[in-house]
Amino acid sequence: MRYFLELSYNGTAYHGWQNQPNAISVQEVIETALSVILKEKIEIMGAGRTDTGVHAKQMFAHFDFEGEFNNTELLYKLNSFLPKDVALHRIFKVKPDAHTRFHAESRTYLYRIALQKNVFNFESAYWVKPKLNIKNMIAAANLLLDYKDFQCFSKTNTDVKTFNCNIMSVNLEVVETELHFTITADRFLRNMVRAIVGTLINVGLEKLEVDDIHRIISSKNRSEAGYSVPAKGLYLTHIIYPESIVL
Repeated sequence: MRYFLELSYNGTAYHGWQNQPNAISVQEVIETALSVILKEKIEIMGAGRTDTGVHAKQMFAHFDFEGEFNNTELLYKLNSFLPKDVALHRIFKVKPDAHTRFHAESRTYLYRIALQKNVFNFESAYWVKPKLNIKNMIAAANLLLDYKDFQCFSKTNTDVKTFNCNIMSVNLEVVETELHFTITADRFLRNMVRAIVGTLINVGLEKLEVDDIHRIISSKNRSEAGYSVPAKGLYLTHIIYPESIVL
């Protein structure tokens, strides 16, 4: 039987989602908890591979298990075993071929930019000290919807068959003392969101013009785009699956 886990985590202490040979990952701590409580080696597959320091408000993983368990009891035991920065919210049965990565129809990321010094968000948002031209940043962000190939925002030497992504929506808005950039797409390239935000900040600092976005994307060259903003401000916030995969 295949099960989906819905979870969230603060990524500050972890070297990303995926297992690493010499560093702690979110995947590792969940696999350890499941293996101890279910008394057999359990491996999980996540919906994505968030980088070191990136957070997830909603993440999914799947695992296979042939035995029986009570969902409510297992959830309680797992949350008692797991560290305080990883929380499981749901366990539910899915079809045997359901896959958290390949069946995801869309993913949404949020990036938080602090617009002023705040002692309560310095670990969870990126403070940009100079004043930003937010109007220009919004105009530049909307230009992303005109393109499919985002090689210029991808980490170099990455092993992918295509750099095409279908961006479904982008939004940039001021929320109290922060600027929130939200983007939804069918898939994302490695480092893509952080590179986009770095480029938009350069537009906001007026180091780039709004129309420079066209040139940067058409170049397909990572060195033409902006810097990669710190991981601490990035959150995976929402993943959508077809209802047909749930039993």
